[in-house]
Amino acid sequence: MMRGKLWVRLAPFLSKRYVSSSSSPSCSAIQPWLFVGLGNPGEKYQSTRHNVGFDMIDAFADSQNISLTKNHFKALFGEGMVDGVPVLLAKPQTYINLSGESAGALAAYYKLPLHRVVVAYDDTDLPCGVLRLQPKGGYGRHNGLSG
Repeated sequence: MMRGKLWVRLAPFLSKRYVSSSSSPSCSAIQPWLFVGLGNPGEKYQSTRHNVGFDMIDAFADSQNISLTKNHFKALFGEGMVDGVPVLLAKPQTYINLSGESAGALAAYYKLPLHRVVVAYDDTDLPCGVLRLQPKGGYGRHNGLSG
């Protein structure tokens, strides 16, 4: 009970992008982050450049002791906390070009705005081993992000 009261007092000082809206101010909570790693299921694609999104989710899950043992909206799925912030991890099993079916359904189910969704995938326009972070953008030539 004390934690809820403290949160209500602190919530107005935090950016709205970190606080979920609720009909009751006493029920406000930190919105989760959804991390989606794109790839293709099956042994044929394991450890290939095309599955770097899966690899990034696996590495993050391992580092935070989050298990990806559930099947949720056509994805291997896990939930955890990182520094008090809820995180949702997903590896869509729909094949990469249909991954939006899974990622979109997860974001809608958890009522997450796009700025709370992070997608990891290979980008053939970048040299192998180069990581680019961008806050928003189009899908370029990646069909798994179109739609």
